[in-house]
Amino acid sequence: MKFHVKNTSLAPQGKKRILWADRMMPVLTQIRQRFEKKKPLKDVCLAACLHVTTETANLMRTLKAGGAEVVLCASNPLSTQDDVAASLVKDFGIATFAIKGEDNKTYYRHLNAALDYKPHMTMDDGADLVSELHGKRKNLIDHIIGGTEETTTGVIRLKSLEEKGLLRYPIVAVNDADTKHFFDNRYGTGQSTLDGILRATNILLAGSVFVVAGYGWCGRGLANKARGAGAHVIVTEVDPLCALEAVMDGFEVMPMKEAAKKGDVFVTVTGNLNVIRKEHFGVMKDGAIVANSGHFNAEIDIPALSKITRKRKIARDFVEEFTLKNGRRIYLLADGRLVNLASAEGHPACVMDMSFANQALSAEYMVKAGPTLEKRVYRVPEKIDKEISRMKLLTMGIGIDTLTAEQKKYLASWEAGT
Repeated sequence: MKFHVKNTSLAPQGKKRILWADRMMPVLTQIRQRFEKKKPLKDVCLAACLHVTTETANLMRTLKAGGAEVVLCASNPLSTQDDVAASLVKDFGIATFAIKGEDNKTYYRHLNAALDYKPHMTMDDGADLVSELHGKRKNLIDHIIGGTEETTTGVIRLKSLEEKGLLRYPIVAVNDADTKHFFDNRYGTGQSTLDGILRATNILLAGSVFVVAGYGWCGRGLANKARGAGAHVIVTEVDPLCALEAVMDGFEVMPMKEAAKKGDVFVTVTGNLNVIRKEHFGVMKDGAIVANSGHFNAEIDIPALSKITRKRKIARDFVEEFTLKNGRRIYLLADGRLVNLASAEGHPACVMDMSFANQALSAEYMVKAGPTLEKRVYRVPEKIDKEISRMKLLTMGIGIDTLTAEQKKYLASWEAGT
């Protein structure tokens, strides 16, 4: 087995943490138990490009239990938990290519090491495997049944490929499952982003002005968590419907050029490019903190920040101080990368339980249906979404009502009036 991790001697600590997370992932555990018996992924080679965390480790264990040959690489240079990567190799026999802090060259070498396995299926978090396959590794595409995608950013890239008629195999957009974005994006990102900011800075949020760029599911969750911590929250948006929703949810909404003058903490969660730019940095308060919780660090225009800076230094772990030519200081967290994974541990396991249950069941679905699907981006089948909801409620000890025969008939008819 080939692998590239920081240090295999870290495996014992990684295994403890993986098993701790597993205790809080009961839906995925049930799927793994079924997979062990049925082997729905037998003879399938699956290349996964995901954040290498304890939760991801339990997904990899589940896919392997289903009979798949699994190879894993990191989807972000700063999100890898090195002890987890070591344990995946030493304790679970999963080929892993991931080192926290790896440079760009190593990152792409790891992507291609995973693709060297000639996978039948891809599992992406940001669509980097798909991009490599559609660019430099086109010779491997004929092997591929289909794939899955975890993030909003990745789905945007894949739909662009589809719209241009360039997508070469079907993809299930796991991100679009209700049991993913309603919970993972909203509650997971909301909590873990604050966790990453606090671990990096140890600031007090109460009384601060907290600017959230983007009011999608991640932005909704983050804005609500920041408000719960006592911050005054400002939302910036480009979509009038999302902006209106933020207003109706009780947040102040304004353009970034105005928010930049007021904010103490700024977080981007848009999936877009250069959301915070030169003109915004130039009017920020002395000591403003800037972070990103979108997939790529392109949301913050770091080159533009560098150009208006006369001095920069590392202030503490994951905090870089930029002293601008106007004398004000701006603090950039985690090099603009995902702050919740770079300086913290990412989403809680109990919410990733649903996201990764979607991944596992979508992989099973793709093995069965992939050969019949068109080269498009598909939603997770509603049946899978509903089943994960049902299983999650069951593990929480919560029951719900069922429709009576009379109610089913009423909902299916048009005759009943006032």
